[in-house]
Amino acid sequence: MKRDFMKLLAGGLSAAMLLAGCSGAAGSTAGGSSSEGGASADAGDTVKIGLNFELTGEVSSYGTAERNGAQLAIDEFNAKEDKPFTVEGVEIDSKGDPAESTTAAIKLIDEDQVAAIVGPATSAPSISTYQAASDKQTPVVSPSATQVDAMLNNGEPYEYAWRVCFEDSYQGAAMAIYAYETLGDKNAAIINETSDYGQGLAKTFKEKFESLGGKVVAQEQYNAKDTDFASILTKIKEKKFDVLYIAGYYGEAGLIIKQARESGIDCNIVGADGFESEKLAELAGKENLNKVWYTTCYTTVNASDELKSFIDDYTAKYDQAPNMFSALAYDATNLVLDQLAATGKTGAELNEAIKKADFSGLTGSFTFDEKTHTPKKTVLVVNQEDGVQTEVDEVEVK
Repeated sequence: MKRDFMKLLAGGLSAAMLLAGCSGAAGSTAGGSSSEGGASADAGDTVKIGLNFELTGEVSSYGTAERNGAQLAIDEFNAKEDKPFTVEGVEIDSKGDPAESTTAAIKLIDEDQVAAIVGPATSAPSISTYQAASDKQTPVVSPSATQVDAMLNNGEPYEYAWRVCFEDSYQGAAMAIYAYETLGDKNAAIINETSDYGQGLAKTFKEKFESLGGKVVAQEQYNAKDTDFASILTKIKEKKFDVLYIAGYYGEAGLIIKQARESGIDCNIVGADGFESEKLAELAGKENLNKVWYTTCYTTVNASDELKSFIDDYTAKYDQAPNMFSALAYDATNLVLDQLAATGKTGAELNEAIKKADFSGLTGSFTFDEKTHTPKKTVLVVNQEDGVQTEVDEVEVK
């Protein structure tokens, strides 16, 4: 198994300085957009990027990690001697709420005149911003909005909305393949959150697992913020299964794992990228995170030199190690910066460059599917021993 992790290519930066366009006054702000294609981003300009993340609320762990990753990418861009312009990150708290996220996006575009927006981290708040961004011709790049068909509006993609993560149907199917073919599990139980995220994951896992010849013997649901899962676990314990698929976020997943192990459920436990948080071990207990696997697009196992450099820089800046969400936001921001530097334009021309991008980052290399505005990326499955990742496998979904 081989993984190639690459940093943002800097070659477009010098070329961008040679681009001709509408001249802006030195020190002015380039942002906003127009039907003619967008403003120029010239030497001496300050180009603003909106950072719309969940900094407070139930999923602030995700949003804070992504804000940090995005800001690190901006800092590295500004540190380049040959940078074509200076970039400023304009931070705003979406609070994990769709209405707040929409209001934040509109403020960033209308008042702060950002050239693009990165975030939020979770699907519903992200989706809520897509129509406004498209109406105002401002690209928005979602690092981790994995919901199935999140980028689509009545079957057509939002023109100015993109994501750098795979969608839930892809990772749900990947985990089903891994559980059945690699772990050798033939009977599964599913516990999923009632959200679109949880239901989408559960649906695709079940469909793929059964198509391979496996059997789903039980399925139970819970609501976000639930803390007592005794009744659910009692119900599924009556069934015979060798793998438990938990489709939800770390807050509840950690408690489910802890309570499952304490109730005597010792089978394999598998999950999705919602497990990705240092808080999972705090909630589950490290001793309960054995025979636990989850899907992701980022791991520090067998890290390349480029990834090690990112980890060192991030840790030095924030005094904590990065995670998948940090890396996804770093990639999403670098995607925007790469295309800004290459085109020297905002608005429609920047969006067109993003559409055609051939990007390599910490979480993989990809081009966009123009029908879904979603990249096709390899799914990684990581295992844990006492809460520490020790091995990684790649899964291809056909």
